[in-house]
Amino acid sequence: MVTLPAGATQARTEKIMDQITNYYLTHESANVESVFTVNGFSFSGKGQNNGLAFVRLKDWDKRPGKENEVTAIVGRATRAFSKIHDGMVFAFNLPAITELGTATGFDFELIDQASLGHNALTQARNQLLGMISKRPDMLVRVRPNGLEDTPQFKLEVDQEKAQSLGVSISDINQTIATGLGSTYVNDFIDHGRVKKVYLQGRASSRMLPQDINSWYVRGSSGQMVPFSAFASARWIYGSPRLERYNGLPSMEILGEATPGKSTGEAMLLMEDLATKLPSGIGFDWTGMSYQERLSGNQAPALYAISLLVVFLCLAALYESWSIPFSVMLVVPLGVIGALLAATLRGLNNDVYFQVGLLTTIGLSAKNAILIVEFAKDLMDKEGKGLIEATLDAVRMRLRPILMTSLAFILGVMPLVISSGAGSGAQNAVGTGVMGGMVSATLLAVFFVPVFFVVISRRFGKSK
Repeated sequence: MVTLPAGATQARTEKIMDQITNYYLTHESANVESVFTVNGFSFSGKGQNNGLAFVRLKDWDKRPGKENEVTAIVGRATRAFSKIHDGMVFAFNLPAITELGTATGFDFELIDQASLGHNALTQARNQLLGMISKRPDMLVRVRPNGLEDTPQFKLEVDQEKAQSLGVSISDINQTIATGLGSTYVNDFIDHGRVKKVYLQGRASSRMLPQDINSWYVRGSSGQMVPFSAFASARWIYGSPRLERYNGLPSMEILGEATPGKSTGEAMLLMEDLATKLPSGIGFDWTGMSYQERLSGNQAPALYAISLLVVFLCLAALYESWSIPFSVMLVVPLGVIGALLAATLRGLNNDVYFQVGLLTTIGLSAKNAILIVEFAKDLMDKEGKGLIEATLDAVRMRLRPILMTSLAFILGVMPLVISSGAGSGAQNAVGTGVMGGMVSATLLAVFFVPVFFVVISRRFGKSK
C-alpha cells in the first residue's frame, strides 16, 4: 500500500509504483511471479497520492526454505521500502479471513467519544503513533488506514441573499455541479457509433478560485445573477473522508506484532498506550481483532465448561462424586506437556493450539479412566483391597495405555513435522497434542494410582 503526501500528483505516485514493481521483479524474482499495480486507489481511500500493488508469489513447492516464506518476503520488502522518502510504503500479507479486514495483524479504531472534534482526534492519533514508534520490539508496520487532511476549496452561499435575488438553491447547486464537474445531456449517433454529450465549464473558466466570481445563475425573473453577489470562496484544510465507528467519529489504525510476538501481546500494548491519550478519546477493535478479543474472553469459560462436562460424565459413570477427581487431576499433566512442547518450538497460543489443548484434556483423562475403571472393578467384584486393586489395574492396563498412546502420538507426527501451505495450523495442533500425550502417558502411569488411592482414602471407603 502506497501513500504519498497530500496533493501529490498521479505521475509522482506512478514513479513509486514503478520502484515497487522493479524491487519485486528484480530482488525477489525467485519468489514473485507477477506484480499488478493500481494507481489512484488503495484500501485507505481514493486519491492521486494513493496506490496499491498486488504481488503474486510462485507456488509453495518452488519457494523452499524459511527465507522464502511470505513473512520473510514481507520483512525484506519492509526494510527496502523504508528507504523510499517520497512516501510511505507498507508491505503486508492478506488476512486469514478475507472478509474480516484488508491485512494481517490487528485492526484498531481510535474513537472520539466526547465530540472533541476532528483536529483533537487527529492530534490523539499522531500522539499514539509517536508512542508506538518507540516500541519497535513489539509493533511493526503500524499505519493509519485513512486519507490525510488536504487543502479544500470551500464555497459558502448566503441562502437568504440568494433567495432575495430570486435565485433558487437548486439552481446554484446545478450550476456548480455542471461547471466544476459535468452533466450528462443526451446521446447522438456519429458514423454509426453512439456517443454521449456532457456539459461542463470551459477549463480556462474553472482553473483558479477567483473564476467562480465570473459565473452566473439565472434568477426567477430571467436575469443573470453573478456568484459574487451571494457567494464567497476560501481555502480550508480538512479530511476528504470522515470515518465513523458505531456512530462516533473515528480513525482506523492497522499494524502487526513483531516476529516472535503474538497478536494478543500487540493488542494488549495498543490498549495500554491508548489509555495514555487525552480524556474523551476511546478505542475499540474491529475485524479479526474484534473476533480475537471476543473469543479470547470466552476461552476460560470454554475450558471450564469442558472440564465440567468431563467431570459430570465421570460422576455418572462411577456413580461417585469423589472418584472423578482422581481422573481429572491428570489433566494438568497433559496441559503442562502441551505448553512445554509449544514453547520449545516457539509457537503462539493461537486458536489452533487451543483446539489441540482441548483434545489433550480428553486424551489425558482417557488414560486415567482405563486405570481407575479396572481398579474400581477389582475392588467391587473381586473384593481386593485398595492398594492391591490399584497395582493390579496398573499392571493390566500399562501395555494398552502405552500402545494406544504411542499409536496416537505417531498418528499426529505428520502434523508436527509438516511443511508447506497450511503447515502453521498443522504444526500448532500436532505439537500441542503430541506434547500433551507424551507427558500425560509418562506421568499418568505413576501419578494416577497415587491420585486414586489418595482420593479413595480421603473421600471414599476402602476395603
